[in-house]
Amino acid sequence: MPEYTVTSEIYGEYDYKTGMKPSREGNVISEFPFLLPKGNDKAQFDEDSDLDIERPQRNVIKIEHSSKTNISLVGLQVWRGAFLLGDLLIHLGLNGGLSGKTVLELGAGTGLTSFVAAIYAKKVVCTDIDLGGILELIKLNAKYNSKLIKSQFKVMPLDFTSTDWNVSLLDEIKRTDVIIASDVIYDDDVTAAFISTIQKILNTNPPKTIYIVLEKRYVFTIEHMDSVAPCYETFLALLDKVKIHSNWIVEQLPTDFPKYFTYDRVKDLVLWKITSKEISC
Repeated sequence: MPEYTVTSEIYGEYDYKTGMKPSREGNVISEFPFLLPKGNDKAQFDEDSDLDIERPQRNVIKIEHSSKTNISLVGLQVWRGAFLLGDLLIHLGLNGGLSGKTVLELGAGTGLTSFVAAIYAKKVVCTDIDLGGILELIKLNAKYNSKLIKSQFKVMPLDFTSTDWNVSLLDEIKRTDVIIASDVIYDDDVTAAFISTIQKILNTNPPKTIYIVLEKRYVFTIEHMDSVAPCYETFLALLDKVKIHSNWIVEQLPTDFPKYFTYDRVKDLVLWKITSKEISC
């Protein structure tokens, strides 16, 4: 099977690039702007009972990444789902949903959403497969964004194709409260491995909650004589199989929460929440 070269759609939608020199030839450094409100979303009033409007701070996340890769190294790019997940994390963070929590990111790629989680969480464990220098890239990007990171922050290898975790990784997974993942499925084998991974994680010391952001990617097939999203359909089919045998609550959530990052929130972005319940004796 040929290795196709792919490029994230976001690079053509907005100009995120900077003139900064990357650490590796072929990479670029982009700055992704976002609004960061202070406190929570509740209205505040001054001593004269006038509405006190606190303008959100304008911030950027600086990310070194590839502008195009083959399919096996898509994690070296930034994809649109990371921004929707970033919006969700800010929304949760403002409402106290990440306070005191340990967050584990799966398939973190460049680390962008882990850096957002690290604004609010107690600890963030940022994971991806140790391939193509992804883990070193995350560590480099963490240095670029050190002022944003308020939590304990750790980078570790985690390969979806192997759930034979070492002691260190297992200990982190046991202590995890919230798992996040975005744009992590791009072929059937990876999707099956991802489902196996989240099944084992969610069932290790429950309760745990995972938020998954995916973008439906359509192709036209002769078989269906229509445009279909095969990877997403595989995800749904496999999820249906494993949830039957698990003590889970599975929900597709609306994506109508505030938008903080600069991107196109297209209708094909979907958000799933899965919560594993503690088994009572």
